[in-house]
Parts: sequence; C-alpha cells; structure tokens
Amino acid sequence: MAGINQDWEPVVLRKKAPTAAARKDEKVVNAARRSGAEIETVKKSNAGMNKAASGSTSLNTRKLDEDTENLSHEKVPSELKKAIMQARMDKKLTQAQVAQIINEKPQIIQEYESGKAIPNQQIISKLEKALGAKLRGKK
Repeated sequence: MAGINQDWEPVVLRKKAPTAAARKDEKVVNAARRSGAEIETVKKSNAGMNKAASGSTSLNTRKLDEDTENLSHEKVPSELKKAIMQARMDKKLTQAQVAQIINEKPQIIQEYESGKAIPNQQIISKLEKALGAKLRGKK
C-alpha cells in the first residue's frame, strides 16, 4: 500500500451562457431604460411549465359549470359510524389502540367515528379485520 495517490481534478459548474437572442433583448431593454422610455414587460403564464396550453382544463371547468349538484365530499354514513364504535367498545379498545392495530393515525379513527372522514374502502376493510365485525354491505 505504498504511494496511494488521488489525482482530483477541480470541477467548475457554471450557468449556461445566455443565447445571442436573449442578450440582444436584454441590451434593447437596458438601452430603453437608460433613455427613460416606458417599458412594458409581459409575463407568460405557462412559460416553462409542463402543462398543456388549455386543453384539459377546459373540460374540467365545463363539467364543474354544468354540475348543478351540491359539491361536497361523501361522508361516513351514520350506520357505519355506529358500527365502528360498537365493535370497538365490544372489544374494549380505545381509538388509539384500534389505530395502532390497523397501522393508521388515531385521528383517522376519530374522524370515522365522528362522521367527518371521506370513506376509504381499504381503511374500512382493515377496521373489519381488526374489530372482527362486518361494517359494510348492509346497503
């Protein structure tokens, strides 16, 4: 292991030099500023973004405009809230313990029992397995 040398070369990172057109535009704008002329700059709204010009948004906007129903998320039905609470009480578990069993946050169990949560079939099936009770399928 005699004479181990590391020959490190310095790496210099630089910004890409502005193109000739960009330099020309910049010179024109700076010259106008110096002469006291009024300058108007326009920001292009979708410039450099990975979005379609207006193709997909108009469809969604039209759907929203045509939609006359009340726009709210689906909530947990009261039968499901009561079933979750009853099954949890029967097993003598707290909301935090149930949350730990199904590997979710205690806040999620609280939201389901208070009816504020947006129903998620995966979470409901985890609750069914953990509590050993059938919570859905009564519709």
